[in-house]
Amino acid sequence: MVLRLAAFFFLTGSSLCGEEWWAFQPLEKPRLRQVDEVEAIDALVKAGLATQDLQPARPADPGTLIRRLHFDLTGLPPSFEAIEAFREGFSLTNYTSLVDRLLESAHFGERWARHWLDVVRFAETNGYERDAVKPNIWKYRDWVVKAFNEDLPYDEFVRAQLAGDEQENRTEASVIATGMLRLGTWNDEPNDPHEYKYERLEDMVDVVSTAFLGLTVKCARCHDHKFDPIPQRDYYRFAAAFWPGAIEPRDRKLMGGPNADELGMKDVFGWTDIRTDPPDFHLLINGDLHRPGDVVQPGHLSFVSTLDKPLKSSRSSARGTDRRLQMADFITDPSNPLTARVMVNRVWQHLIGQGIVGTPNNFGLKADSPSHPDLLDYLAADFIASGWKVKRLIRKIVLSQTYQQASVHQLEDQQSTVDSSNRWLWKMNRRRVDAEVLRDRLLSVTGDLDLRMGGPSFYPVMAPKVLEGFSTKEKAWKASPAKERKRRSLYMMTKRHLLSPLMTAFDFPNTERPCGKRDVTTVAPQALSLLNNTFVHEQSERLAKDMMQASDEVDDQIKLAWRRVLGRDPSPQERQWAKTHVDQQTTHFTARSAENPDFLAFASLCHGLINSNEFLYVD
Repeated sequence: MVLRLAAFFFLTGSSLCGEEWWAFQPLEKPRLRQVDEVEAIDALVKAGLATQDLQPARPADPGTLIRRLHFDLTGLPPSFEAIEAFREGFSLTNYTSLVDRLLESAHFGERWARHWLDVVRFAETNGYERDAVKPNIWKYRDWVVKAFNEDLPYDEFVRAQLAGDEQENRTEASVIATGMLRLGTWNDEPNDPHEYKYERLEDMVDVVSTAFLGLTVKCARCHDHKFDPIPQRDYYRFAAAFWPGAIEPRDRKLMGGPNADELGMKDVFGWTDIRTDPPDFHLLINGDLHRPGDVVQPGHLSFVSTLDKPLKSSRSSARGTDRRLQMADFITDPSNPLTARVMVNRVWQHLIGQGIVGTPNNFGLKADSPSHPDLLDYLAADFIASGWKVKRLIRKIVLSQTYQQASVHQLEDQQSTVDSSNRWLWKMNRRRVDAEVLRDRLLSVTGDLDLRMGGPSFYPVMAPKVLEGFSTKEKAWKASPAKERKRRSLYMMTKRHLLSPLMTAFDFPNTERPCGKRDVTTVAPQALSLLNNTFVHEQSERLAKDMMQASDEVDDQIKLAWRRVLGRDPSPQERQWAKTHVDQQTTHFTARSAENPDFLAFASLCHGLINSNEFLYVD
């Protein structure tokens, strides 16, 4: 490993060795002048701006801020009335009160659970040919929602997902949390069952190391890691924590883990050890299962020298071997330099639009360097010291001046020449809403959105063309009743081989691998989806019907549509454009002898509003 790292640094010109990489250094809170927690964020951001001779943008207007907060904290749009009241009574006190109300909203957990589900590659089916549904896996999603709503400390959040079944105070909920380990794909008829055991181990090593540590440990399965200080032996020490579990395809019903009887609980899709005396676990030479090497004892990753120790001997226990519990202890140990940095970076990314480290799933030597290393360490150290509280971290960030900046700068052209990617945060990043928020907004503008929380997933309507190729279409997909289909997109069935085209068009992630940052593309199929999708047309027509029932005057209908879709009144010019559009479309439909041309014309206007950039983006 030493020679490989030396060659790498010779070729790249770097003088660091792996252990000296910034992410592996002990976490220390930078010393600042006497400033409060929120001011510390702005002080550290402004220090970076000063090195580039950049100035921060002005504060965003109140209407922008309330929309930003609502979408970031709950994923739901504020009403026109709420926006106007916030504008009229805007003050720092009212802003802070709004932040606190949204953090306490039950919908906060739904919004932030979706971010975490991306990281742990959540889906409700196995993938492969049959793509069977994992029974009761939706309970894991509900557990995550509840964990965020109750502000479960992040270290406990980690421990429950890794070893909720091994904890002293084990409950059904803590066992449900271990469903994270079983969320991956599952092949019940692999070509080589023995080899497949090691593929399943690789999946679990990958999701755990990526989600919690931001490291690509799985790259060391066959050889020492090419870039990071992770020898091959570390991979097998880490993987050994899962060795006592049911990971072989011995029964199609197991789906990669223990059944309900082995857990001692009914209707739970979780993970537990099935034996306390697992067989020896061998390092595989070059990853070849036919070339077993030395027996490897379970242990921690060695890059943290103070925590580099073997796991305690397995003890006979109804809870299992305690290997995963000890792994959780290693990950959440305050002296582990990665765990808090990785989570803080994830939170910052979702609120600011880009991470302090641009590669949220990789903090190794191939990662992006942090734009504000002192800020990252300040937030991470404070995160640990304050009890690993996620809501407190979010509150601190959204109360900062950095978060409250406008997305357009008074010196836009001049400053973009210096920093076109906004690495130094001289303005807020303008962000397109994600697929779930888009669909939820489409339902909310008509008042159709059903805000019931929890429970099994619903199946949306799937166009016949999407089901082409399935021999038994009725078995492949059966849409839920109309009322169920109006629930938030979080509760939509995620079937690995049959995802909603509208969701995938707007960058819903691949569910086979952990996703730390979704792609944000601007491509023609997105425009075509909004223009032609049956669901979008239905919502446009529903909106038009509501507006026309509310008033007989076109001017009032236009104003009401603007308020419902965009949360504001139209400008005089927009009002005139809208009236011209309705008149032209009425003439068009009348000439074609269409039934109810006035309605079709106004539905066309509503459809245009839903397709607008203002509907799709958050400033």
